[in-house]
Amino acid sequence: MPASKDEVAAFLAAEFPQSLCVVESVGARGATVSHRVGPAELRPGGTVSGPVLMGVADVALYVALLGEIGIVPLAVTTDLSIHFLRKPSAERRIIGVCKLIKVGRLLATGEVLLYSEGLEEPVAHVVGSYAIPQQPPA
Repeated sequence: MPASKDEVAAFLAAEFPQSLCVVESVGARGATVSHRVGPAELRPGGTVSGPVLMGVADVALYVALLGEIGIVPLAVTTDLSIHFLRKPSAERRIIGVCKLIKVGRLLATGEVLLYSEGLEEPVAHVVGSYAIPQQPPA
């Protein structure tokens, strides 16, 4: 059973209080999350660090998946591939827009475009997959 934006946001707040991502939208086999960049997340030269971008993409994938299949806490990342396209702005939030490509019984695959808020061109393109634990029969 799909989960709403509020249900996913409440789950993340309870189970991942360290996450700085905000759930902006969930539905239609996708999700959008945002992340306000802090000074500790910058690399020399004033660019947002790669691990921050990967984290935002991973959260976007997880949020989209939970929106599609419901709250399944033990769904885990099995693969994440990122292509850095341009320097993200240190002064703007990072926006992750995820679309699920395929949701199977045991595996889901999606892609995420990461943006510096307000800019048209993506700063990174990410493809990832999540393992979905088997659910006991109802």
